[in-house]
Amino acid sequence: MAQDTIPLRLLNQAKQRPNDPAYFTKREGIWRGTSWSDYATEVRQAARAMMTLGLQPNQSVAILGFNRPEWTVFDVACMAAGGAPAGIYATCSPVEVQYIVHHCEAPLILVENVEQWKKIDAQRAKLPLLKHVVMMKGAAAVNDPLVLSWDAFIAKASGTTDEEFWKRIEALEPGGLATLIYTSGTTGPPKGVMLSHKNLTWTADVARDITKTSSRDTNLSYLPLSHIAEQMFTVHGPTTTGNAVYYAESIEAVPENLKEVQPTIMFGVPRIWEKFHSGIAAKLNDTKGVKKALVAWARKVATEVNELRMAGKEPELPLLVQYELARRLVFNKLKLALGLSNARMCVSGAAPIGKEVLEFFASLDLIIYEVYGQSEDTGPTSFNQLGRTRLGSVGPKLPGIEVKIGSDGEILIKGPNVFLGYYKEPEATAEALIDGYLHSGDLGEFDKDGFLFITGRKKDILITAGGKNIAPKNIEAAIKNEEIVAEVVVIGDRRKFLSAVITVDETALTRLNIHDKPNESPRVREILQRRIDEVNKDLARVEQVKKFIVLPRQFSIEAGELTPTLKIKRKKVTEGWAREIEAMYADDADASSALN
Repeated sequence: MAQDTIPLRLLNQAKQRPNDPAYFTKREGIWRGTSWSDYATEVRQAARAMMTLGLQPNQSVAILGFNRPEWTVFDVACMAAGGAPAGIYATCSPVEVQYIVHHCEAPLILVENVEQWKKIDAQRAKLPLLKHVVMMKGAAAVNDPLVLSWDAFIAKASGTTDEEFWKRIEALEPGGLATLIYTSGTTGPPKGVMLSHKNLTWTADVARDITKTSSRDTNLSYLPLSHIAEQMFTVHGPTTTGNAVYYAESIEAVPENLKEVQPTIMFGVPRIWEKFHSGIAAKLNDTKGVKKALVAWARKVATEVNELRMAGKEPELPLLVQYELARRLVFNKLKLALGLSNARMCVSGAAPIGKEVLEFFASLDLIIYEVYGQSEDTGPTSFNQLGRTRLGSVGPKLPGIEVKIGSDGEILIKGPNVFLGYYKEPEATAEALIDGYLHSGDLGEFDKDGFLFITGRKKDILITAGGKNIAPKNIEAAIKNEEIVAEVVVIGDRRKFLSAVITVDETALTRLNIHDKPNESPRVREILQRRIDEVNKDLARVEQVKKFIVLPRQFSIEAGELTPTLKIKRKKVTEGWAREIEAMYADDADASSALN
């Protein structure tokens, strides 16, 4: 008898709701649905094709490209055939692609288009184990013996019977390897996080229960599918609950697709919510007279209502009447314009988000539930929940797991969501898994009500020349609350005082009618200095930022300063802008007091 796995759940959804839509894609300007029955057929065919091409249990396949149904089909099909799919960020360089494909020993890779194929072709001499490259639907033809079109690949299914396919399904074990999630490499080469079938199904069940997701829900798939969080929202969650997924046309089309789809569930990394915040705040600042007063009143009402609801309470009738009026007059129109008119669950994860940003959205009747976790525990460790949310925290721990704080403040996790280890890296595994606990590398603390607060990251701790240990996270978050700030990196390791490297949001500058180069604008420096002075008021002297530089451009993935999930690579920033940073410390006599 087959064990509970994500592939089996997909096949069961096809039995339970064969004609219901499993996913939608936009073709010829129209969103067109594919049923659960057809989705399951696609997965069976892809799995049989892989088996015909020689894929053996415990082997890997790689996937390179933007979110598409073929991405998900290939992923689940590989698991069904007993393999372990490994997603690769579409923004990875040819060298990074080669590293992952070779490291996971994939004989087969799915690529989105000719542009992604060229990355493989450029490194093919260093990919001796790669036997086949499959192109997604609609990709231009490639005349190369290594390459198969999607249709040619699916045609290979005829070489393997359904009976052989079901034997592979029935051989899957809950504790067996299901997928590889390659880390984004903030501190070195990517590591392959090994997740089991039980890791995936258990976490999907818990996420369903916490978010109250059902088959009536919808979500937009647009963040990288090589990240476990997006896989939960696009692959594992929907196969568990039966909800439909809309695949965004492209990352550039997301704002328009959101307005068309109006999903019930919206997951975004902090930068997505920060951009929303920046745009909405600018428009609200432009309102005048009666409209401005109306919006201020509505926001006050929504703040009061959502403070109650986050604490598990409901407003009394007089406040509820005001709230319903505020919704009709202000919030319904605003949410419709954002594409969030149906949103009942907005989630932020993968990096820290400022409390002020969350408070801003709560005042617009949009509660954003912050989740914390990592690939090594299948996505979530803690989650703010319906009726149990505290802004600024990352919520209570998941039910069914143990989370404790180590003697040095590190967050330690034990439970069914903790990974098997790092693929082919026993030493790194031994460092991360000690006595059954995942050592997260993050620093945190619980409040008296069980809400977890992240206070920093062990490897990010700055030790000043005076021997003071400082976590830069909260300082950076406070500075980022200024509208024009895109990113901040606080510098200070082995230094006499703290400084900051700042990038500026060009859209915000345009709204403020600032057209100078950001690093040459006196007005930009004035705005930033004012914000830093405000932040410094609440900090101990040793934590205060004494100097800062404004960069001429924003951090980028291409320059290696950001991971594909938009996390900052501190080492790359400090190396790439070393000359500018050193210039801040060339004359530090004025900052000697920072040692005290």
